[in-house]
Amino acid sequence: MRAYERLLKYVTVNTTSHEEVEKTPSGEGEPVLAHLLAEEMEVLGLTDVRVDEHAYVYGFLPAAPGCEGRRSVGFISHLDTVDDCGGTDTRPQLIPDYDGKPVSLGTSGRILDPEAFPHLKACRGKTILTTDGTSVLGADDKAGIAEILTMCERLITEKRPHGRICVCFTPDEEIGHGAAYLDVDAFGADFAFTVDGSAPDEVEYETFNAAAAHLTAHGLSVHPGDAKGRMINAMKVLMEFNGMLPPDEVPEKTEGREGFYHLTDAAGNVTEATADYILRDHNAEKFARRKQKMQEAAEALNQKYGAGTVDCRIKDQYRNMAEVMAGHPEVVEVAERAIRAVGLTPVSRPVRGGTDGAQLSFRGLPCPNLGTGGYAYHGYYEHAVAEEMDQCVEILLEVVKAVAEK
Repeated sequence: MRAYERLLKYVTVNTTSHEEVEKTPSGEGEPVLAHLLAEEMEVLGLTDVRVDEHAYVYGFLPAAPGCEGRRSVGFISHLDTVDDCGGTDTRPQLIPDYDGKPVSLGTSGRILDPEAFPHLKACRGKTILTTDGTSVLGADDKAGIAEILTMCERLITEKRPHGRICVCFTPDEEIGHGAAYLDVDAFGADFAFTVDGSAPDEVEYETFNAAAAHLTAHGLSVHPGDAKGRMINAMKVLMEFNGMLPPDEVPEKTEGREGFYHLTDAAGNVTEATADYILRDHNAEKFARRKQKMQEAAEALNQKYGAGTVDCRIKDQYRNMAEVMAGHPEVVEVAERAIRAVGLTPVSRPVRGGTDGAQLSFRGLPCPNLGTGGYAYHGYYEHAVAEEMDQCVEILLEVVKAVAEK
């Protein structure tokens, strides 16, 4: 079975994760897909397959004869999809022999246009998978799951040499919890790869440093006819706070290694208002200064309006995995060798986000990220290319081969 055929099955299971739910898994559909995958893994021939109480799916391939002394390599993808676009039911479109022209996404009125997504211009004649314009596709990261299981199937049916293979599919990656309950010791890999990127030629091992900030402003509400010199409008206090941040250091005005402040949510009234931000930077010193800037802005407003007017609480989320990977260049070299083996030139770009691999790397499991052949994640225009998914499977097989040969 080709990887895209598996993907078409998996995306029909709604696995949206929900940040407001304080349990793992946060989405009701995640355990459903977890158990479906476990059944498939057992049929394929993986051993010690299990789904734990948090919907983590584990499975293993023991080393092939003659490869018992080789290192164990892990492959990880996530079950959940983002809680975006308002749609819960994914209805994929399969477009064989794509003609290179704009694609209507069902009856939604949305158009997948090569002018907006230039990668499509190189996909003429290929098979692409899209949404019907009412939801995300879910290739992030069900394409990675499909590719890992297709790799396992081929290792078994083609009797290829391989060391011990460790597979894990995680819940709640999209809300930052994907690695939280992964049992690294039981997983038993010497190193691993998340399969959660985009283009097949990518190997990613540099992420943002990340933090979340929650602000609460306490105002003083009095009758507007008698408000002069007395009223403190909590909503305006937070607006003033936002105005104290650098206006050009926001996602829509930055790229590459440029960090940002991102206002993600705000609500309230005169008496009380709240706002949520995420802070991102690849550089650790600049990241620390961003957090300091937030606290300084809050303190300035407290001095202006009175102690306790603004409460700013910052929580670190993950760190730049480049710190860890600098000590494990051989893991990146394995990935680059595999990408070259399928005729591509490896490309490394700083990830403007994070992966399960960032947290796992700091927990002692070096874990770069590989591509899936999926694009335009987290939106109605998400799509995947079947032939590139095939390439990603070949890259995974080459990773296994490189490890087995050593």
